[in-house]
Amino acid sequence: MTAFARTDNSLLSQWWWTVDRWNLAAIATLCLTGIVLILAGSPSVAERLNYHPYHFIQRHLVFLPFAIILLLVTSIMSARGIRRLSIAAFAVSLALMCVSFILGTEINGAKRWITFAGISLQPSEFIKPSFAVLAGWLFSIARSSGERAGYQISIGLFISVVGILLLQPDFGMTVVISAVWFTQFFLAGLPVLWVMLFIVMGLSASVGAYLFLPHVASRIDRFIDPSSGDSYQVMRSLQAFGNGGPFGRGPGEGSIKTVLPDAHTDFIFAVAGEEFGLFVCLIIVGIFSFIVLRGSIKALKENDLFILLSVFGLLVQFGLQAFINMGSTLHLIPTKGMTLPFISYGGSSLFAAALCMGMVLALTRRRFRTDRLS
Repeated sequence: MTAFARTDNSLLSQWWWTVDRWNLAAIATLCLTGIVLILAGSPSVAERLNYHPYHFIQRHLVFLPFAIILLLVTSIMSARGIRRLSIAAFAVSLALMCVSFILGTEINGAKRWITFAGISLQPSEFIKPSFAVLAGWLFSIARSSGERAGYQISIGLFISVVGILLLQPDFGMTVVISAVWFTQFFLAGLPVLWVMLFIVMGLSASVGAYLFLPHVASRIDRFIDPSSGDSYQVMRSLQAFGNGGPFGRGPGEGSIKTVLPDAHTDFIFAVAGEEFGLFVCLIIVGIFSFIVLRGSIKALKENDLFILLSVFGLLVQFGLQAFINMGSTLHLIPTKGMTLPFISYGGSSLFAAALCMGMVLALTRRRFRTDRLS
């Protein structure tokens, strides 16, 4: 029996009977998987950094309940509320990204983090979901009203965000946000000529990044020829999958995590491969795919262009981030320091993923078919 009757008109009861409970369960499964994998992969990293062995899992367990609350509260909001939240979150995140150039903590030559009270915040993580919804709203206004101002404002905001990201520098985040924005623009009816123009611009930007950003060139060179530079983490990651085989070596039995510097963050998928094996890794891939496909199917049933564009933007972002993390771990693409949503350790990443999926759950609730934005 469920805790809510269908005749119950309370806010929580209405939420329960209209929210996508299958995707909610899939997200909960990812959260539980994250706890297990961080518990498995983080103690050795913590000891190398002279922390308590359970330092990272303890912090994760502190962050996780607040992230879940954020997801649930966001999922209860109306479409209008999600739009307003995205505008506020975008404005604050963009301001903090600018502040990071002055007060930010420099890590590996990049100023992406702001540290206060011992907690590091990466504002660009929150730009991703907020800008996806904001761009979806602007495109929907332009499409429905015929006014070009929506397109122009969206293009201006996109150029501003990308410019700040490249100055940090954060090419990987730039690629994700660009892919999401272009997908939304395409779905909103981007003319073929503009499609070709953006493709040329994207290719030109990639060539320019390779020529003028040394860290990008280094990662691409190492991907093409691992012997051309430091490919230590990727090689150890592939070794972990080889050690794990189909069924894994068993919980806590992995050895590669003891020498992987980012075993609890960027390369946590390798910990899953060694300790739990190929089949568990395929299940993880399947859960991410399920969330993206189910959310996309529900979005396609909507007649509201704002909801359609926003949900697709959020899901492309969510799925692309997961692909980049797992693809880097498996040496399918050049390495990029990007976390696996809900699974990797990282407060900013966890809260941003919660905000993203809370928005998806809110916008795909069944009641929004009759609750349209004006």
